[in-house]
Amino acid sequence: MRSIWKGAISFGLVSIPIKVVSATESHGVSFRQIHTTDGGRIRYRKVCELDGEEVPSEEIGKAYETVDGSHVEITDDDLAALPLPTAKTVEILGFLPAEDIDPIRLDRSYFLTGDGQSAAKPYVLLREALARSGRVAVAKLALRNRESLGMLRVYQDTLTLHTMLWPDEVRSADGMAPGENVSVRDQELDLADALMETLGELDLDELHDEYREALEAMVDAKEAGEPLPVGAPAPREGKVVDLMSVLENSVQAARQSRGEDDGEAEVHQLPRKKTASQKAAKKAPAKKSAASRKSTAAEKSAAKKTAKKTTAKTTAKTTAKKTAKKTTATKRSPRKSA
Repeated sequence: MRSIWKGAISFGLVSIPIKVVSATESHGVSFRQIHTTDGGRIRYRKVCELDGEEVPSEEIGKAYETVDGSHVEITDDDLAALPLPTAKTVEILGFLPAEDIDPIRLDRSYFLTGDGQSAAKPYVLLREALARSGRVAVAKLALRNRESLGMLRVYQDTLTLHTMLWPDEVRSADGMAPGENVSVRDQELDLADALMETLGELDLDELHDEYREALEAMVDAKEAGEPLPVGAPAPREGKVVDLMSVLENSVQAARQSRGEDDGEAEVHQLPRKKTASQKAAKKAPAKKSAASRKSTAAEKSAAKKTAKKTTAKTTAKTTAKKTAKKTTATKRSPRKSA
């Protein structure tokens, strides 16, 4: 792979000669613009606005446009002579845990390869130090006509550089999220957790660009004069009426797609509104039941009163009998003495 930058990593007093190589590449399908009436290629020509002549690449330079619209020409030699320590050096500023750097700050990725045999020892030293510490290095460097922040980490035994955006290059997210008056219930969160657990396991190496594959298949079919491949119908769009039902169906669909048991998820259904007739029907039995309860209570009260009266009469009779026996015993006692 061709290097796009040569310099050195400055790690304290240690200097590591390196070459920078792009770590990623795009496999997207590119299109050409054509004239639809005759198929002719549409081309862009670089023309000087002063003389109207097309200008070859070797005669095109760079310039900085000032406030009044004039241009100050800047050559490659001017850029190379800038008094910046990062012009040819990846200057390490410090070390941080990787989780302290928000991924939104990351821009492009590059592999760093040692430049020459003398780079091997310090290269491995920095790599092993980063791997053992579990941290990443934050650095500054001048790349592609600008100074950038960079994050150095170990990837597959290779020092890798990720250029980072400056703090003022990340826009504010204020006003992007929904308002604070949106509430989510615990049951909905439980279903969302179940869906995440079902979809959670993923092998990134198995992912591929299906759009590019479908586009290439369509181009091949057109070139061969064959019928175009038919894709799946677009999903029907609709309004979400019951979020709980949608989440439950999503969990079941995910489980079925993975060949898992499609048993119903344990969820709490949203309460449904009752109609006026249903409410009236429910109230009527309630009144009848109340009347029945009152009648039963009255009967019980009457039964208790009757039982009390019966008990009182029985007690009175028993008392009278005892009194009569005592009186009889008293009358007989003097006769025995005489």
